[in-house]
Amino acid sequence: MNQTTILDKINDLNYQGLKEAYLRQIEDINYSRLGFDERLYNLLEAQEIFMHNKRIATNLRQSKIKDKQASLEEIEYHSRRKLSKTVIKDLANMNFIRNHQNIIITGKTGTGKSYVAQALANRAILDGFKAYYIRVPTLLEDIKISRADGTYTSLLRKYSRFQLLVLDDFGITQMSADDATNLFEIIEDRTEINSTIITSQLPVSQWYNYLNNDTVADAILDRIVHSSHRIELEGESMRKLRSNINKSE
Repeated sequence: MNQTTILDKINDLNYQGLKEAYLRQIEDINYSRLGFDERLYNLLEAQEIFMHNKRIATNLRQSKIKDKQASLEEIEYHSRRKLSKTVIKDLANMNFIRNHQNIIITGKTGTGKSYVAQALANRAILDGFKAYYIRVPTLLEDIKISRADGTYTSLLRKYSRFQLLVLDDFGITQMSADDATNLFEIIEDRTEINSTIITSQLPVSQWYNYLNNDTVADAILDRIVHSSHRIELEGESMRKLRSNINKSE
């Protein structure tokens, strides 16, 4: 059996990673010194790595994360931010997802809430989890539309597929009692099953009044706030800080 026949079969099976490894074996004389089992293992491992990287690329694309370059390694720990490197390191192992726990990140505009949330989501994807990013105002609008056109159940099912859901910008727009109920149903559907990260300019102490629905506020606080990792960012806007640094250079 010649190499062309083997490559044709690999192409038929669409084993791209294995194909690239096979071509390397053909071109590199060092592989000829390996036994059959070693060469076969090398081919299978190459295909496994290829499929793993393909899943990551697909999950990143489907995540709708705005900043796909956001990285935990690039987080800045200025003393004024009051951001603990130990806390981020503990969250980086993704056990909060495995344990179906949530994270609340609060702070003023520009303090880096969204960046930290997206960095955690990007790490989650690299570790094999499915994540999704959406701003709360957009989510609430999507829910209203889905209720009107009869696709609400499908929308709930969509969000339940993601082991990590990032809800960005909670509290920046007025929330009606119906909005609060809709948000609660998303959260309730994920409670003790999947994890959620919520970012907000509002201190948690103001959430109850903001939700504008006492019954729902009690339920949301019970499911999210009392069982979440809390990150409270302080200091001035990171955008302003970087701008000042650039001007001084």
